Amino acid sequence: MSLQLLYLHGFASSPEGTKASFFHYRLRQLGLELQVPELAPDFRCMTITSQIAIVEPLLERGPTVILGSSLGGYLATILAERHPEQVAGLVLFAPAFGFARRWESRLGEPAMERWRSERTLDVYHYGKSREEKLSIRLIEDAGAYPDEPDPRCPALVFAGRRDTAVPLETVEHFTRARAGRNLVVLDTGHELTEVLELMWQLTHDFLASLGAAPALEQKGF
Repeated sequence: MSLQLLYLHGFASSPEGTKASFFHYRLRQLGLELQVPELAPDFRCMTITSQIAIVEPLLERGPTVILGSSLGGYLATILAERHPEQVAGLVLFAPAFGFARRWESRLGEPAMERWRSERTLDVYHYGKSREEKLSIRLIEDAGAYPDEPDPRCPALVFAGRRDTAVPLETVEHFTRARAGRNLVVLDTGHELTEVLELMWQLTHDFLASLGAAPALEQKGF
């Protein structure tokens, strides 16, 4: 049975983000379709639960390999843990484990109290290139999910050594927790956009090992 490919974009990003567009193009060259759903059609009211509700119907179509960036990577691990029969593998780009806890720590208690009181926070939306309102429901809802899900499927995980958004040790802990998780640490920051070609080569090899992409001759970079 063929595997479908799904990409989950990051927080305040979009299906037209740099990594999503790059991997969509590369897979299209192989005759493969990468689905990239809009995870926050209503950004203001976005929650982990609302994003899961968008993705779960796609998983019902058949076994899937999920690629996910940052918050999308964290979301991918939640879905893989909840649907082990449907998720055959994961490719994670700086997955945002401990999402709710790190948000609260980064903002600090005074700012969190204002957010809880006012119910919305102005956040820069990279996909729209402007500030957007974001409901406190995101954090309230995220607290119901584990900091670090534990899916059983194989995973290829990329992390930046200079990532200031998702600490490297957080990603290392996830990859050490279960066999079949391969961590690639790159000398870059959170976005990982300057190492796209290298990540593509490794991702292709991983997908080929799962039967989700055709094997190709090694041609270097």
